Amino acid sequence: MCAAVRMHPDEPDIDAALVRRLLSAQFPQWVGLPIRPVASAGTDNAMFRLGPDLAVRLPRVGWAADGVGREQYWLPRLAPHLPRPIPSPVALGRPAAGYPWEWSVVRWLDGVNPAAGALAAPLRLARDLAAFITALRSADPAGGPCAARGVPLAARDGATRAALARLTGTIDTATATALWDKALRLPDYTGPATWMHGDLSPGNLLLAPSGGLGAVIDFGLMGVGDPTVDVIAAWTVLPAQARAAFRTALGTDDAMWSRARAWALSIALVAIPYYRHTNPTLTAAARHVVREVLADHTA
Repeated sequence: MCAAVRMHPDEPDIDAALVRRLLSAQFPQWVGLPIRPVASAGTDNAMFRLGPDLAVRLPRVGWAADGVGREQYWLPRLAPHLPRPIPSPVALGRPAAGYPWEWSVVRWLDGVNPAAGALAAPLRLARDLAAFITALRSADPAGGPCAARGVPLAARDGATRAALARLTGTIDTATATALWDKALRLPDYTGPATWMHGDLSPGNLLLAPSGGLGAVIDFGLMGVGDPTVDVIAAWTVLPAQARAAFRTALGTDDAMWSRARAWALSIALVAIPYYRHTNPTLTAAARHVVREVLADHTA
């Protein structure tokens, strides 16, 4: 079986044969189970289905490897406080067989990712997302790791402006720059540090048969800090007609709403030039976010 497409410099070859070698050396009780890759637009981890009930997640890049330990320790502690399932770690794998990082075996969660512009129940999903975020924020943050995205918006300024320069002529960079400049003048968050997921994009959400939220996955960017970034779901996942319900249920004030919109824009802008030759699905999703943010900003 061919290795997954590389999306990062120096990304190791990751395929089913590697997974089987790792399992054989460390978890021989599972080596006889069927292994198959999971199609995904995810960029930080390669996922393989292991039998009917398990999955193997292997980081593709060093910054994703840093999240393995956080997930292993904190997900079981957060799960009882959350209204929807999250990944349940079963085993922690060690570097071996030429693979350089820790990796995880987790319980498989069924569901499909939401498709932007094609949600069956957007208002239900909006309310479910708000309830999940509220519950996550309510969990005790004591001892939690600092979240990479739980920081003031200004921390994104250099990366955002570099991306804007690379995107000249392909998006409306004048409007995007004006939105970004305005957002940087907003007051910073001054509330308590709380837990956050860090990347509430379609690829990290699973829908229930009702069209509501079934589960939330990939907590590699989880941590404690300014929780603004989780509000990006308003533009990464939800259509315009569901945003008011999401905002009301979440109780988000004007400043946080505007900062979150700028976060959504920044993340999408940075993703487009980085992944446009290796991940067309994610690039298309990022372009969708840019369009949604700019349309919302000028409405």
